[in-house]
Amino acid sequence: MVERAVRAAHAVADEVLVADAASPDGTAAAARRAGARVLQAPRGRGAQLHAGALAARGDALLFLHADARVPPEARDAIERALADPRVVGGNFLLRFDPPGRAARTLAALNDLRRLWLGIYYGDSAIFVRRAVYERIGGFSPMPILEDYELVRRLERAGPTAYVRDVVVTASARRFEGALLPTLATWTALQLLYSLGVSAECLARFYADVRRP
Repeated sequence: MVERAVRAAHAVADEVLVADAASPDGTAAAARRAGARVLQAPRGRGAQLHAGALAARGDALLFLHADARVPPEARDAIERALADPRVVGGNFLLRFDPPGRAARTLAALNDLRRLWLGIYYGDSAIFVRRAVYERIGGFSPMPILEDYELVRRLERAGPTAYVRDVVVTASARRFEGALLPTLATWTALQLLYSLGVSAECLARFYADVRRP
């Protein structure tokens, strides 16, 4: 999965970095075989994404989850979006694989949430100008909701682009067979975080699907 993601990212980016947290499953070796520059970072998606951003050399940053696939035309879409100097960043239309009923339902809900509320998540391939990323403080080293927190700051920083003519595909494993409980969990986590509950506390209620 990592090798496929890295090869797809090479069609979009000038450099591909993988921030690994000493994973025991061969992720680092697979990423290197596919041509990525591998960094070691503290465990946690926020810390790993931030480590990659600090090491990147480009003026625009694109953040991809390991189980997300981005098509080659995403590069042109990002360049078009950032050709407007007012645009600080953005994200893509998201679909899930396998494309079952639950996947289509969640994709539609995500689309409406983005259009109406300006809320989106890391699996939709967030891109941002480097200068803006640095100005808003980048990803926080949070165990959960690191993308939600970044997006809140990004949306306050200026206009963002929602690219709907290019589709990013992510894995449906998180909610497969449990759409309603997953939606309820996400909603509860965001609400509690907005009320002041720490991400560290909330992370105890959000299982890591990579663990057996």
